Amino acid sequence: MNKLKALFQRILIADIVKVFSLNAVSTLIHMCTGLISIKVVASIIGPSGIAILGQLNNLNTMLQGLAAGGIRNGVTKFIAEHKEDEHKVSIYIGNALRIATAFTFVISLVCIFGNNILSEKVMLSTEYGYVFIVLGFTIFLFTLNSLLISILNGFKEFKKYVIVNIASSIVSLIFSVTLCLLWGLKGAMINAVTFQSVVLIVTIIQCRRCSWFKFSNFFVPRDNEIINQYLQYTLMALVTLSISPISQMILRGYVISEISSTEAGWWEGMNRISHVYLSIITTSLSVYILPRMSEITDKWKLKQEIFKCYKFIIPMLLGCIILIYLLRYFIIWLLFTPDFYPMENLFVWQLLGDFFKISAWLLSFLMLAKARTKAFITTEILFGLNGLAIKFIFMTILGTVGLNIGYMINYILYLICMIWLFRDIVFCKKPILNEN
Repeated sequence: MNKLKALFQRILIADIVKVFSLNAVSTLIHMCTGLISIKVVASIIGPSGIAILGQLNNLNTMLQGLAAGGIRNGVTKFIAEHKEDEHKVSIYIGNALRIATAFTFVISLVCIFGNNILSEKVMLSTEYGYVFIVLGFTIFLFTLNSLLISILNGFKEFKKYVIVNIASSIVSLIFSVTLCLLWGLKGAMINAVTFQSVVLIVTIIQCRRCSWFKFSNFFVPRDNEIINQYLQYTLMALVTLSISPISQMILRGYVISEISSTEAGWWEGMNRISHVYLSIITTSLSVYILPRMSEITDKWKLKQEIFKCYKFIIPMLLGCIILIYLLRYFIIWLLFTPDFYPMENLFVWQLLGDFFKISAWLLSFLMLAKARTKAFITTEILFGLNGLAIKFIFMTILGTVGLNIGYMINYILYLICMIWLFRDIVFCKKPILNEN
């Protein structure tokens, strides 16, 4: 009993709890705005519209990530490691901006001049080309915002980070509801590609008094060594931003064309529920875990940090999963319309998959923190293709529910792989101190 009490007390004073506490208001606002947005959008555009919007969101995630050069995690890591060295920080910031600007320029041209092709191939219609033209002209604002947020994270400016997240949630709600009411599905699409760019204003306000926020820091000489360090993260991001969104688009496109757009909408609705509640965990941990793991070099201390995260996260995750499953009918009624009730049979498999996903995710972050590029790329490709194959096989046998079953199986295998890959840390024994 005393041991449990001591453990509980240690957890309460841990940094991870402090981060979660700072994010509590942000998370609550994000959940509320996200739930309201889902309800409004689903009521206006229905399951078919949700399915099409899901296609756009996947492609948008990929394009925006590529526009930033895929270096956001790298920026956080390197700033966290060198935050006491002002000169080093300026070099990392300046070269990050150089890479991001180059990638953004290319992606912008692709969006503007390839708008009809992107619309036809991904949205299954040429009528949405205008969405990509808008994205092409606003994407640099998103890139700059993303870069500044990564720097804040690297400096552990948690309060400022939380304020930006709150602003992002509120802007997203205002934009999504207003544009949906005005233009329906078209409005929802415009919101998807623009709202994060608007948040740049709030981010600049939060950064303006930071010591590193200097005009000179963004324009420093080129440093090939640092650029090569960033390019490792670019390679990792290229794989992540390609495999997962593309596989999602392929599967959703198949469901739309071969089964029905309505069932594709049910699946997308289930994905949105997962995204909303998992953001409670992923948002806070992404702020905490990457800079923290980047700082630790000792294997035993790293193991302690990982297990501390597990002790805090797993009970919270299980509580959310059980509650959501028990309230699944109410959740569908609250967030969607009667057209979505058949998605009830997707819950159990999606929620089990979420459990194994987060369990594996805690370990997989070590690959980013320690810049294990080859391992990251290999596992992303392997389990991206494996997930696509498993989901497709189960979908052809069981229908749409097979996608969720395949999702669960793939993350079980991914967790096993992460445990094996980091076995030297997971099973690391406490070092014996020399008493002499």
